[in-house]
Amino acid sequence: MTELALSSRPISVANPWALVPPLGNLDAYISAVNRLPMLTLEQEQDFARQWRESQDVASAGKLVLSHLRLVVSISRQYLGYGLPHADLIQEGNVGLMKAVKRFDPEQGVRLVSYAMHWIKAEIHEYILKNWRMVKVATTKAQRKLFFNLRSMKQGMRADVSDANAHRQSLSPEQVEQVASSLHVKPEEVLEMEARMAGGDVVLDPSPGDDGEDTFGPIAYLTDVRHEPTAMMEAHQRDVLSSDGLAMALDTLDARSRRIVEERWLKVNDDGSGGMTLHDLAAEYGVSAERIRQIEVAAMKKMKASLVEFA
Repeated sequence: MTELALSSRPISVANPWALVPPLGNLDAYISAVNRLPMLTLEQEQDFARQWRESQDVASAGKLVLSHLRLVVSISRQYLGYGLPHADLIQEGNVGLMKAVKRFDPEQGVRLVSYAMHWIKAEIHEYILKNWRMVKVATTKAQRKLFFNLRSMKQGMRADVSDANAHRQSLSPEQVEQVASSLHVKPEEVLEMEARMAGGDVVLDPSPGDDGEDTFGPIAYLTDVRHEPTAMMEAHQRDVLSSDGLAMALDTLDARSRRIVEERWLKVNDDGSGGMTLHDLAAEYGVSAERIRQIEVAAMKKMKASLVEFA
């Protein structure tokens, strides 16, 4: 049985995975991985060769286990992004396993140095995918600017006086300083700072605690002009206002039709409407109330005709 020395007490590594507790307690996990034995250079190279030459999974497992504490250490550097520490560790462990898979002991580099880049890359990818609903960085240059800008802004805030510590945005001098340090344009720094400062907005928020619908951007951003149902309704309105209206008017007698046209369809050059009830009453020699009754009866008849036409 192979044994690795940890402090003054040897720990058996015949089944080292048993030292790692089940998921659910992060503190217990971190305590356990910090108790896992470290490998000497000779042991590390021996396990790496066994993995590369014969795909010995047990050897790869020992390489991974001995570097789990490295993942925990690196993941602590990214706690300020508001993402769960356990998730950061999990993604870092994925990077560690990728590093072990590709590690070449003949290059004269320790696994800890090689794995560090893979662990950070995996954590970076996780942060960029989950920090916001919309990615703030897509290209390699934007990713580099994202992580460096955040750390540099924190350092700048630590240097300013308490009176200015609340200021979130960078001053023009600080923008120039960041751009010069990272070898990018000041416009790129300002753009990335704006992306980082902007929060996510829910387009269609869920109902509030009182059960009523809440107002969201979806209410005024939606374009229904080309929505099939809206287009069909618009077409139907156009048909009703032309062919349908003409057919409905044809069902009326001459007096009823003229009353409807004067009251609802006629528009003068000055924007005013047609004749009033009293004007029509004087023309036909009846009361204004009688003209109103004829108008109501004509509108009901036209409505019935339009329903049949539709």
